[in-house]
Amino acid sequence: MDQRLADLLKLLELEQLEVNLFRGESRDTGAPQVFGGQVLGQALSAAAATVEGRTVHSLHAYFLRRGDCNAPIIYEVDRSLDGHSFANRRVVAIQHGAQIFSMTASFQIAESGFEHQSDMPQVPTAEQLASSVGPPPEVLAQLPERARRFFELPRPFEFRLVQPIDYLRPQRAPPLRQIWLRAVGALPDDEMLHRRLLAYVSDFFLLDTANLPHGNSPLRPGVIMATIDHAMWFHRTLRVDDWLLYDMESPSASGARGFARARVFARDGRLVASAAQEGLIRPRKDP
Repeated sequence: MDQRLADLLKLLELEQLEVNLFRGESRDTGAPQVFGGQVLGQALSAAAATVEGRTVHSLHAYFLRRGDCNAPIIYEVDRSLDGHSFANRRVVAIQHGAQIFSMTASFQIAESGFEHQSDMPQVPTAEQLASSVGPPPEVLAQLPERARRFFELPRPFEFRLVQPIDYLRPQRAPPLRQIWLRAVGALPDDEMLHRRLLAYVSDFFLLDTANLPHGNSPLRPGVIMATIDHAMWFHRTLRVDDWLLYDMESPSASGARGFARARVFARDGRLVASAAQEGLIRPRKDP
């Protein structure tokens, strides 16, 4: 397995301390706090470790405080329901004695039923687009050290952007963005693993879609951004080691908050997941 993927899988595996109690490590990605996708993925790992015979179909999470990259995270699982078809879990993440994150996740046995879905948008295929690894070297040199380290770290996912991103001179644009993504190597045939990894990577790019109509960038000092909540629904089987189209839009920004939602399509056009996120997008009042 590719070492970047192996490192990510190790990060998402938790140490069980007691019944319903787990501990996960943190990674410094160059951001001022723990990457939200890491906490999502680890919390989902904790919940899944207490469920048998069912796969996650939805999750709803709140980011309460910034996570400390230099300290482990404790995950406490509440077994809210074990029903005939569904199981429900509530997970609380704790650092330094305080809750930093909470999540409710629902799991379901495999069932068949009625089927319909929205159509996949017409965009260039992943093979028609160049791989994006972040800003070019001349732009990286102008970024603060933390932001530069964020882009220079080895990535377990590859991204191909339908709409290019100007990191230093963003222009006003419609609040729409499509990105192809996939893991950098092959993964085992484990549906729960692929859903955990999709939860991890779903935190990339989504909230920033709400910046597009305003010409903002998370790398510019004039705006403060932080995720408040994140929700996902898993509709069909998926593989993150094959190309997935992340189709994002932001229908609203108001009250210093931006809202974005997304559809995730497999390359064959199947709608495999949906996501929604709201976050703080506040203009800085200080110089």
